[in-house]
Amino acid sequence: MTDFSWNIKKKSKNSNARIGVISTPHGKIKTPAFIFCATKAALKSFSTADAKINNTQIILSNTYHLMLQPGSELVAKHGGLHKFIGWNGPMLTDSGGFQIFSLGQGSVADEIKGRKSNTKIKKTLLNINEEGAIFQSYIDGAKKLLSPEQSIQIQRDLGADLILVFDECTPFNVDKEYTSKSMLRSHRWAIRSINAFNSPHIYQPRYGSAGSQEVYGIIQGGIYKDLREESIYFNQNNIDTFGIAIGGSLGSNKEEMKEVVGFTANKLKDNRPVHLLGIGDPIDIWEFVKNGIDTFDCVSPTRLARHGSALIKGRKKKINLKNVKFKEKLEPIDSNCSCYTCQNFTLSYLYHLFASGELLGLQLLTNHNIFFMNDLMNTIRVSIENDNFEKTKVEWLNS
Repeated sequence: MTDFSWNIKKKSKNSNARIGVISTPHGKIKTPAFIFCATKAALKSFSTADAKINNTQIILSNTYHLMLQPGSELVAKHGGLHKFIGWNGPMLTDSGGFQIFSLGQGSVADEIKGRKSNTKIKKTLLNINEEGAIFQSYIDGAKKLLSPEQSIQIQRDLGADLILVFDECTPFNVDKEYTSKSMLRSHRWAIRSINAFNSPHIYQPRYGSAGSQEVYGIIQGGIYKDLREESIYFNQNNIDTFGIAIGGSLGSNKEEMKEVVGFTANKLKDNRPVHLLGIGDPIDIWEFVKNGIDTFDCVSPTRLARHGSALIKGRKKKINLKNVKFKEKLEPIDSNCSCYTCQNFTLSYLYHLFASGELLGLQLLTNHNIFFMNDLMNTIRVSIENDNFEKTKVEWLNS
């Protein structure tokens, strides 16, 4: 009996929305699900124990950052990321490609994450060739090469249950010729990644430091539908993976992003779970679940908390607790929210914590935002189970 399985429990009658279960050696993931980012093997200002209390199912860590510090070999000595960070649940690692290419292109991370471009980030990508990506370490300036084989080996050292093939993430403003060239190279890298995954090295094939693993392919093609179709065909017919991720640039605005994701997701078969890389806006999640997306990841819930913003229901999406208008507010963020923060603290107190620079403010808002995202995903799952997804969506957005 395999340690991994993917089962669709129910499909919506009116859309591609579905509920399912991804089984891994470290537990089951009820989908649709949100994956929280412990980029450098730590949830920002929050423990994995608290994440579990707030119904978190799965955590993501980053290959690029962990290969540089503390090094994947040290994590492997602990028995993998699960033991390193104290998390007895499913984990995913990305391949490192996104970080390398976003640092090289400058705009990629900002574009996909939906924030203003940060021109202060030093570009560290030196060269991309068939072998892989050559870049400078942001820690000590040392020149590094990350190839598909090395990415997989590092991810085997890290030991996450679910790992990704190595790919290049291109920005939307590169031309179609380069996007095609990059996509085809990513396809060749995917084949090399899977060959490395299926080969013995330090571990037996398809195993890492914490036991058996499974791999996801990645669909590229930028904003070009014919390239997306080509990448879909490659991922569904030319390689054998447990899951499929939708990656790369999704466009220059929300409407273009919805079109690209919808077009891509609607052409995928049901035999593999589908992950959407780097998207975490609650309103977008409602839309993309409808397209058949099963899992999402993004740094936004914890990042927003660190900057004083609390996620809320409705189209407004968030409130900034640093705003002086909350100084005298004696109610919680949401009187209907059952998270520890909302059950015990007022907006006034939270404003005070940020105004006075108290670190507790970061923890309490992170607590709320993590609980909020998990509650959102549970609401979505229940709505699909009860055949009232659209009604629940409208009610939630109009809250």
